[in-house]
Amino acid sequence: MELQNNNRSSSSFEISKGSTLMQEKHGKSQRVRHKSTQFEDNLLHEENTRLIYINDPRKTNDKYEFTGNEITTSKYTLITFLPKNIFIQFHRVAYLYFLAIAALNQLPPLAVFGRTVSLFPLLFVLCVTAIKDGYEDWRRHRSDQKENNREALVLQGDRFQLKKWKKIRAGEVVKILSDETIPCDVVLLSTSDPSGLAYIQTMNLDGESNLKTRYARQETVSAGPEDPISGPIREDSVSGLIRCEQPNRNIYEFTANMEFNGQKFPLSQSNIVLRGCQLKNTESIIGVVVYAGQETKAMLNSAPSPSKRSRLEGYMNRETLWLSVFLLVMCMVVACGMGLWLLRHKEELNTLPYYRKVYFTYGKDKFKKYKYYGIPMETFFSFLSSIIVFQIMIPISLYITMELVRLGQSYFMIEDRHMYDSSSGSRFQCRSLNINEDLGQIRYVFSDKTGTLTENKMEFRRASVYGNNYGSSLLVTDSFEGQGTAAKAVGRRRWKLNSEIAVDYELMELLTKDLAGDERIAAHEFFLTLAACNTVIPIPSSGRSSSFTGSESLDNDNVETINYQGESPDEQALVSAASAYGYTLFERTSGHIGIEINDKRLR
Repeated sequence: MELQNNNRSSSSFEISKGSTLMQEKHGKSQRVRHKSTQFEDNLLHEENTRLIYINDPRKTNDKYEFTGNEITTSKYTLITFLPKNIFIQFHRVAYLYFLAIAALNQLPPLAVFGRTVSLFPLLFVLCVTAIKDGYEDWRRHRSDQKENNREALVLQGDRFQLKKWKKIRAGEVVKILSDETIPCDVVLLSTSDPSGLAYIQTMNLDGESNLKTRYARQETVSAGPEDPISGPIREDSVSGLIRCEQPNRNIYEFTANMEFNGQKFPLSQSNIVLRGCQLKNTESIIGVVVYAGQETKAMLNSAPSPSKRSRLEGYMNRETLWLSVFLLVMCMVVACGMGLWLLRHKEELNTLPYYRKVYFTYGKDKFKKYKYYGIPMETFFSFLSSIIVFQIMIPISLYITMELVRLGQSYFMIEDRHMYDSSSGSRFQCRSLNINEDLGQIRYVFSDKTGTLTENKMEFRRASVYGNNYGSSLLVTDSFEGQGTAAKAVGRRRWKLNSEIAVDYELMELLTKDLAGDERIAAHEFFLTLAACNTVIPIPSSGRSSSFTGSESLDNDNVETINYQGESPDEQALVSAASAYGYTLFERTSGHIGIEINDKRLR
């Protein structure tokens, strides 16, 4: 009896907790609205306020120099490639060293090797690196071109027509269909849902795979067409003015107000859909563009492509610097020895066998003199000549070999059959060829949370219902038509889970028995609470409508696959468990939810 009371009190606590969370969320939204209302008056008087005239891109863009919706993530152009790439390459200490050696070898007194030949190794390694960097940037250009040439529905006249992303301007009204990507930052005007609700996936922005809700203001919901797919829309129904803040990088805040049909009301972060998000579980949305192109929050948060350098290259730069210091010390010792030798044999320079100022021949010019610059200059030239002679201490062939090895490594990694995802049909991609060797030198892996590594895969294993512990005898089933006692007890169902759930056949039999006891009622309320008290969104695999009126019997032969998506993996696990036991959440709108229990639907 004590366990029973504890269980019931626990259930009531969960319901109270859910109500508290709803109150907190409601209070938070009220605070956000209050904050927006306070900001409204200040916003109207700020000089840097951005004015967006709804469905009037010409008036919007004539007064302000807004950027178009074309994006650029590449580093080079045809004009800037050569100087910019050479400037970036000479950040390597070794390249500066080889350039100095080649320059010294061009001076006539110091030409130890051929002047032209000394330039070939440096030019070769510069060309190989430039070709590699050019190929990487060409892929960025190709990706930008593919992104900019995608098409979206834009309101032109009274109909939505296809228009390339790069030609979309601020102030235009766009329409996004289900599973499409948002082309720019859009303020919602209306959605296919009568209450203005829309579900989006923000994986490309924050890495979260769960769905988030966005809302269109009730004052603008009537702006949508009567036919949500292709019906005409009245131009006078989508006219107004939006006063919003200047573009910024904060993806979790948006402050603005709107004048629409003679009404004035604030806008918040829940009313805007950002570029890169995907529309999910919503037939269509209609919105007005407020930020486009490089001014979108997604592009403001994407830093320019950096010049990545591996740890090995950093180590080589340090070693090259120390070897250069050692080389200079050696050359200074040689130059000092040369100066001392010249001072000692100053009077014998014309007759010494290995160093003469005068060259004796038997021709017409019997006394041909060499160019003699004096002891100080001869000592300095000796120092420079020693640098050219000892340059082999830092071999340029090492850098040539490294560039060729990186190209070979990238080829083998891309062609590796073990790094191929058959589900998406994608293979390994080597986006930066300068950091291949870092893959084998990883020492630490930092993660913001455990879910990043464990995929937040939650499974329902055990439960205590009415003082009894269930979960000791589990039966794995992936549908309601499986084999075994539990599946036969519940019969054939309409819905089939998109995953395998382990169920306890004793608990399943308890739910299917036609009993009126307290234990049966407690089990029923337990799973009904799991199926109802959550924010999970059910997504059927087929396009059949799930709308209904009241309770009705089902056709047992009609089976559909259902998948659950939500902000919390814990809720997804609990709802999936309830569905496995016959309490299936199959519909959620802004006004009601639909739950199927055995052969009947409840609303």
